[in-house]
Amino acid sequence: MYKNSKTNIFGIIITIVLLIILVFLSNIKIEKFSYIGNAVNSLVMPIQNGLTYLKNKISGNNTFFTDISNLKQENKALEEKNSQLEESLRELEMLRAENETLKEELNLAEKYSEYKIVPAYVIDRDISNYSSDIVINAGKKDGINVNMTVIADKGLVGHVISVTDSTAKIQTIVDPASSVSCSLTNSKDGIIAKGTLEGKSEIKATYIPTECELVENDSIETSGLGGIYPKGIYVGTIKKVVNKNNITDRYALIETAVDFSKLDTVLVIIQ
Repeated sequence: MYKNSKTNIFGIIITIVLLIILVFLSNIKIEKFSYIGNAVNSLVMPIQNGLTYLKNKISGNNTFFTDISNLKQENKALEEKNSQLEESLRELEMLRAENETLKEELNLAEKYSEYKIVPAYVIDRDISNYSSDIVINAGKKDGINVNMTVIADKGLVGHVISVTDSTAKIQTIVDPASSVSCSLTNSKDGIIAKGTLEGKSEIKATYIPTECELVENDSIETSGLGGIYPKGIYVGTIKKVVNKNNITDRYALIETAVDFSKLDTVLVIIQ
């Protein structure tokens, strides 16, 4: 009887304590829990981080960040090396271009060794439907004057139409205002070759003798007549013959030996 009474009293005490705890918890604001949580985190996080680092150290996972750092350094080194290689490639291309220019000048000098010549570079060009002039970097100080003949490695370019101390303007044979006295290499028949508005790599053969037989791929050279161009300079080849009802109206199209769109180096014949 006494034992049961003691047990009941103990149960009542536990119930009262639990009720007191519930009442206490119900009166605490929720923000206080967050403060408590933050405080707990402040104490727990350093320990957790230390344990994580220790775990990674043991398992070898800590090398991940070291590897990333090394990769960044290697990538930077490769970028610098690539930049150096690109610079070297540009310098090589420049040297190659200079070498090609020097070879072209040498070929020109050897090919036209019978003439006194002045080499020059094309520094400007006016290539349009109404004009096909170029400007070179040589002038009076180099002995160049108006009406001097200008040639290139492949053949005739034109003649000087104006000159300054250090530059000269050249009227090319494809200029619409140009007119060159020529002859067929095989038959020696004389013709007049004029520039056209239609193309920049062809000129028009006119004033063709009635007895002259024009054949495609025949070569055309300067005749030496007219007082400007020396005889025998290669002009181009006949690529098309256009016949008319009246034979005196026929003409031919000549493909010029010189590609004027790629012309960089010329020789001026000093007369």
